[in-house]
Amino acid sequence: MAYFVVSFVFFLVVIAAMAVGYIFQKKTISGSCGGIASLGIEKVCDCPEPCDKRKAKMALLEEKQKARQAMLDEHRII
Repeated sequence: MAYFVVSFVFFLVVIAAMAVGYIFQKKTISGSCGGIASLGIEKVCDCPEPCDKRKAKMALLEEKQKARQAMLDEHRII
């Protein structure tokens, strides 16, 4: 049982150290070989246009950006 506890604590410390490093570097997690980007492929699928779910997310994001810009324009000081 002691080996299990020591091993568990060790793994928790390692995971915590990786999390702290990730937070301070503010970089995205990527593979060591570059993954799909090294092949010159921009996206995972080869669809000519985004799927409906992606289109809905993009529309929602655009709507939020327009609403925020309208709010900033409305409350402009200068």
